[in-house]
Amino acid sequence: MKINIVNLRGRPLAYVDHGTGIPWLFVHGFPLSHRMWLPVIQQISHRCRCIAPDLRGFGQSATTAGKVTMAEFADDLAELLEELGIRQPAVICGLSMGGYIAFEFWFRHKERVAGLVLCDTRAASDNPEVVRTRQATAQRVLEEGPGFLAETMLPRLLAPQTFQQQPEIAQQLREQILEANPESAAAATLGMAERRDMRPLLGQITCPSLVLVGSQDVISPPSEMRDIVEAIPQAQWVEIADAGHLAPLEKPEPAADAFLNFLNRLPPAATHELTGLG
Repeated sequence: MKINIVNLRGRPLAYVDHGTGIPWLFVHGFPLSHRMWLPVIQQISHRCRCIAPDLRGFGQSATTAGKVTMAEFADDLAELLEELGIRQPAVICGLSMGGYIAFEFWFRHKERVAGLVLCDTRAASDNPEVVRTRQATAQRVLEEGPGFLAETMLPRLLAPQTFQQQPEIAQQLREQILEANPESAAAATLGMAERRDMRPLLGQITCPSLVLVGSQDVISPPSEMRDIVEAIPQAQWVEIADAGHLAPLEKPEPAADAFLNFLNRLPPAATHELTGLG
């Protein structure tokens, strides 16, 4: 798919824009790129306009340094929709870190959200021990580069069946991780360490919502994500068999089916344009 570039306040952001219909914004996980969503996009773009950016500092978007918060990532995405002239609410779909950003997008830009899709993610903020681990990881990636991330993360990202039956996915992920810019990876890691605890706010999410998880996810396991779906009013639950933390990439067919079924739940108002925006 064609890579497009838009300048957000002078900072180039790369994205793909494929299909027609209600806008569906795909937010990738750490430290990956929009490419993780391509297998699903190919299956649902006949029903919706699929927009998948490379987040600030990842993929082909401009490098960033220091710290990038989940709120800053979310505001980038709202600005991207504005730059694309999209005035109707969009489905916001995030996985892992992308889920943290999707939560923050809902919190900051509710009027832009037609539906919320949370894949293999967490609502809780980091405890102090995890914060210290993230801070150490950020420092290490600055000193050593992303190689160790591939070695430590990859075994936990995919289900055993995926490693056995689809080794090409593991290789593609390894390449994406190794391509990650150290400064950008460190900046996002520090941002994740101070993200908002969304658990007290889950009951306020009244837009149509889907919570999707791989049955073999060891990072955000089904037991934890069950707590999310039970706290969000009328949220839909989908568990994908034999998939790990990257369920939509490992099993794009059942993920696409879940996404298309979710589209059928959206009210007609979801197609209306926003008003009152500058």
